[in-house]
Amino acid sequence: MLVLLQCKSGKGSKGLKNLIRVSHVHIDSVVFRLHYSITVIILIAFSLILTTRQYVGNPIDCVHTKDIPEDVLNTFCWIHSTYTVRAAFYKKIGLEVPYPGVETAKDEKDKKLYKYYQWVCFCLFFQALLFYTPRWLWKNWEGGKIHALMMDLDVGICTDLEKKQKKKLMLDYLWENLRYHNWWAYKYYLCEVLALVNVVGQMFLMNRFFDGAFLTFGIDVIAFLDSDQEDRVDPMIQIFPRMTKCTFHKYGVSGEIERHDAICILPLNVVNEKIYVFLWFWFIILAVLTFVTVIYRIIIIFSPRMRVYLLRMRYRLIRKDAIDLIVRKSKMGDWFLFYMLGENVDTVIFRDVMQELANKIGRHNFHHIGGFKGDIQEA
Repeated sequence: MLVLLQCKSGKGSKGLKNLIRVSHVHIDSVVFRLHYSITVIILIAFSLILTTRQYVGNPIDCVHTKDIPEDVLNTFCWIHSTYTVRAAFYKKIGLEVPYPGVETAKDEKDKKLYKYYQWVCFCLFFQALLFYTPRWLWKNWEGGKIHALMMDLDVGICTDLEKKQKKKLMLDYLWENLRYHNWWAYKYYLCEVLALVNVVGQMFLMNRFFDGAFLTFGIDVIAFLDSDQEDRVDPMIQIFPRMTKCTFHKYGVSGEIERHDAICILPLNVVNEKIYVFLWFWFIILAVLTFVTVIYRIIIIFSPRMRVYLLRMRYRLIRKDAIDLIVRKSKMGDWFLFYMLGENVDTVIFRDVMQELANKIGRHNFHHIGGFKGDIQEA
């Protein structure tokens, strides 16, 4: 049946545009679309911005001596990482230390190394792929069912004969496959759970990426803004320092190893700190919304009354008794299919199809009960 209902569609553009393009056919919820559309676009945009600044501009500038060429020192410090001294963040700038975190390390344990900045643009792109994965799974599992059943009925402008034929095809499919859509719907619910696991998991992934400083990053930034100016230490500078130190070793004229300490400027971190402050709050909002959505799905699975209420609230043109009968005689997967069809099909056409389906279910039940009573009377 679905093969017969498939409509030809134009070939979409390839590449990145096709990856993040949101179809006019809605096969998922608004919160789920936030994961694979808005979030993916944001992460890829941030990745491109950092890539441009990292490989086109100069991501690091170190104060060098005449003994070491500028390019050599900058490249070495960029590849082999830089460091700050933890205790130096709490010392007075200009009196005890020249810049926050910049001080001669007396012990290697006092050093905080920064190795992540070469990988930020790649990490953001990888995160975008992870956010798109649940969408990719659902798109393959859904198999174009909603688009096939729509038959261009999202706009109710067509001839009466064509409209009648398409409504009959849709009604026949819904009737013949009633109570057979549970597994199809559960696959979508699984994708929503995967989206929740992904956004929470990425919070912990970034926390590991930034040496355990990301989970409380947003809270620390808010606390920093509310604290006294004399006592506060900027958490953004601790994670994304603008000034760091780098140690370069080389052979001297006499053949002995010489140590050169350089101060390095990381202009890229001015962009990084803004990006990750935004991502922290965005991921928290996304995680909360997705968690509420998963709870909502659980309620739908176990509460037929809630399914009736939601259909009544969303599709007021359909008679209440028709909705009650359809939900009572169908399963949760059918309800999900009805709801998705209602999101895409013209409201008047959807009303007609659902009321015809209710009439068909009612007639079937009447004949079934009537035949059963006749058998009892004959017995």
